Amino acid sequence: MAAPQRIVSLIPSATEIVAALGAGNRLVGRSHECDYPPDVTRLPVLTAPRVPLHGSAASIDREVRALLENALAVYRLDTALLRELAPDLIVTQAQCDVCAVSLADVQAAARAWLDHEVAIVSLEPKGLGAVWADVETVGAALGQPEAGRAVAADLQARTVAIAARAGGAGGAGDGRATVACIEWVEPLMTGGLWMPELVALAGGTDVLGAPGGPAPRIEWADLVSADPDIIVVMPCGFDLRRTRADVQVLAARAEWTDLEAVRTGRVYLADGNQYFNRPGPRLVESLEILGEIIHPHLFPPVHRGTGWELAGSR
Repeated sequence: MAAPQRIVSLIPSATEIVAALGAGNRLVGRSHECDYPPDVTRLPVLTAPRVPLHGSAASIDREVRALLENALAVYRLDTALLRELAPDLIVTQAQCDVCAVSLADVQAAARAWLDHEVAIVSLEPKGLGAVWADVETVGAALGQPEAGRAVAADLQARTVAIAARAGGAGGAGDGRATVACIEWVEPLMTGGLWMPELVALAGGTDVLGAPGGPAPRIEWADLVSADPDIIVVMPCGFDLRRTRADVQVLAARAEWTDLEAVRTGRVYLADGNQYFNRPGPRLVESLEILGEIIHPHLFPPVHRGTGWELAGSR
């Protein structure tokens, strides 16, 4: 089968993987969230959220839950544009109906609106190993299996090197900083899937995360009981500017000022949208960000101001 020449990516991480494999020039359409590398923003947009994203974290959560409870899609897919773009490969996800257009909707649209054969690659990584495997999967779908293996191997090697550097601060167990990664502020949710793995590789201990599973909802009592040394606030889909506003929801709680991380000035804000929430090549940079936060004496602040900042520093 000939290598696909017209690719639509419906999730940012897949767009970044396609670009990392040197096939960005074959992309003909993207999701509304695909914005890296920057030149992909010139591509036609095929998706749009049904929920306004300028509301509070609590209101966004309520509206999304209402859609899902009524078996309604969280995102719209422009099926007429899909037909016009006529892709021969669509890369999407089956990870989370809150994160992007569902696989079922993509499959239904392809059957109804495309009059030619189209390959659909669906990604569903649960951890770092699965992310690197996805790079190889996309490489194979692009007709570039060697490139897929090479890029995946490079990402793994970089990850190992960063982890080795962070490991110089102490082994597992005693001596490791305890870390809580806040992925949503109202209701309170902590990082799942690859996040506890990233924290461990960066030389910390994730005290609330659920490795391999979706971001779990927690109670404030859980955060208070864990009382981590470090808190990293990285709301899903939000940049640093929005995260600065959302951290005020946490700061308004009476329990906030008694937390160890708050008392010692170790609360950090991170760009979850560009880094931690995207299971693609830049999870390596996400690991570097955690290294800079957890071990500032070992890692120069390369990503400070773009990927992370100290809470209250502006």
